[in-house]
Amino acid sequence: MQEKHRTESPVTPIAPNEFRRTPLRPADARRAVRGAVARQAEPCPARALDDILLVTSELTTNAILHGGGITGFDVHVDGCAVRVSVSDRSDETPVAERALDERAVDERERWRTGGRGWPIVCRLARDVEVAGLPCGGKRITVVVSLA
Repeated sequence: MQEKHRTESPVTPIAPNEFRRTPLRPADARRAVRGAVARQAEPCPARALDDILLVTSELTTNAILHGGGITGFDVHVDGCAVRVSVSDRSDETPVAERALDERAVDERERWRTGGRGWPIVCRLARDVEVAGLPCGGKRITVVVSLA
């Protein structure tokens, strides 16, 4: 490229453990988490990485399916823990539903196909916080241990 056609573009450096775009798909969110964990000095046990990736998938999938889409996403690695926050448009607090619907008349409708993600998130995360947002919607923040 010739020097006279060169343009200067402002580049804002991103901290090694910071993600700045809102993912549109769970795969994008998992990629962001995997990258943030990989940039840490200490290696992460495979099982711990699997746990945070599963939690990230569940939170982002639920935001898409039940929350009107992902409106915000943050990942931060701090020592031996990963903090992931996912925001969506819904004000509804997630609840764990029973896999078996005892009220269903038809046997085929007795077993639910969904409703297992939130209990998985709650079991794998060290901390879970659901907070309403000032403009509507909610943010779910989880902390998963890397140890």
